[in-house]
Amino acid sequence: MRTAADLESRLAGRLADLRVERGWSLDELAAQAGVSRSTLSRLERAEISPTAAQLGKLCAVYGRTMSQLLAEVESEPPQLVRADRQQVWRDEESGFTRRSVSPPHPGLKAEIVEGLLRAGADIPYDRPPVPGQEQHIWVLDGTLELTVDGQRHDLQEGDCLRFRLWGPTRFRNPGPRAVRYAVLVVLP
Repeated sequence: MRTAADLESRLAGRLADLRVERGWSLDELAAQAGVSRSTLSRLERAEISPTAAQLGKLCAVYGRTMSQLLAEVESEPPQLVRADRQQVWRDEESGFTRRSVSPPHPGLKAEIVEGLLRAGADIPYDRPPVPGQEQHIWVLDGTLELTVDGQRHDLQEGDCLRFRLWGPTRFRNPGPRAVRYAVLVVLP
């Protein structure tokens, strides 16, 4: 059985591999991603876990969605993804939990992610991981304030926002309870 520590270790190794594949130094990556050199070094050695914001910045630099990056550290996912086998990633600092309900898979053009933000959580992303990527965000429970390319959308339970992602986004839970939502990502 895979453990969170195993995932963190594989993720750290993959982040280091991606940088080396491009021939970038830690300083070059730090300048592009807006993450300090020392933090990048610690991430690549699995001394610390990345926050959602840091992982978002690195995904943008590498031109990958967060799901694609996490899928790269997983073995080939089965056709049927049982609930107890879905990869869950937590950023305790920001209050974000991400479940890969239907992970990226060769030959498929979409993935489904479940997001959970605790009350008061606020996560900005500077830029999209893949410009022009199509997303559909469906609020399952709670309230989500989602800003896409400077336009704020207040989503209630049952609402669905559809868009192509070209610029910054911000996921904010104004509270008073956690918000749970599904994201359908159409892969390029």
